[in-house]
Amino acid sequence: MFWTNVQRICKSGFINFWRNGFVSLASVLVMIITMLVVGLMIFGSAVFTSSLEQLKQKVDINVYFVTTAPEENILALKKDIEALVEVKSVEYLSREQVLEEFKSRHENDQLTIQALEELGENPLGATLNIRARDTSQYESIAKFLDGKSAGATGSASLISKINYYDNKTSIDALNKIISSSTRVGTLIVGIFIVMSILITFVMIQLVIYTARDEISVMRLVGASLMYIRGPFMVTGIMSGAIAGIIALIILYGFAWWLAPSSSIFFGGLNLASYYVSNFPQIFGIIMGSSVFLGIFGSYLAVRRYLTI
Repeated sequence: MFWTNVQRICKSGFINFWRNGFVSLASVLVMIITMLVVGLMIFGSAVFTSSLEQLKQKVDINVYFVTTAPEENILALKKDIEALVEVKSVEYLSREQVLEEFKSRHENDQLTIQALEELGENPLGATLNIRARDTSQYESIAKFLDGKSAGATGSASLISKINYYDNKTSIDALNKIISSSTRVGTLIVGIFIVMSILITFVMIQLVIYTARDEISVMRLVGASLMYIRGPFMVTGIMSGAIAGIIALIILYGFAWWLAPSSSIFFGGLNLASYYVSNFPQIFGIIMGSSVFLGIFGSYLAVRRYLTI
């Protein structure tokens, strides 16, 4: 009996979908647009994350040492810094490496190169380049280094300059962008989800409105709530599944079309490769969301007629 009812519900839902072709088409189109917005939000999040990672790679703290700093003292300080949980990596550049990088950066500036040669010696000290695990952790690392600088002797007296405070404005701005983007992205997705549910509800309700008398009769003769809701939920599932598949195809075409430009302008992210490598997750989000909207919209739309 149970499987017989299931078969009847599925058959009725299938018939309703094709019988109300115009409204079903409108419902599918609304869901396609909604799923495309969701997909574009996924792409936008990936692009933004890739761009932020590129920016994070350019943010660090540089510790400059006096020219008389013994290498063993610098390496000892490097070891202390690496022991901090906030630190991702520490790169040591000797005086000779710093000088070579300086010459490379100013190879077209003959006056600077000549002035450097006239000195007869290397005026630059060794450097430590420190990268944190998260941009919000640079301040605690800087405080640790300030504590070292406040010491009377030892490695602290060898430090010439710490450039954290020179870059503090940029680091703080990056932290604000990251936190703000998370909140704004969540808000936008929430707004579109609510809008999608409302629009889907209205469209599916048009289908149910045409069958309101049939629902009333079924309710009066004692049909179960699930038996009445079932066909409309099946219709919602069909609308959601069709919309999800079409949206996935369109999103792939969009990603493939934008792939060359995205590789250049969006931090090296190739949207086509991203789509393919993350297809299981994207498929789950798009199909799951569209089918859920179809089921939930149908459930809400038919509810008002069940009290008749």
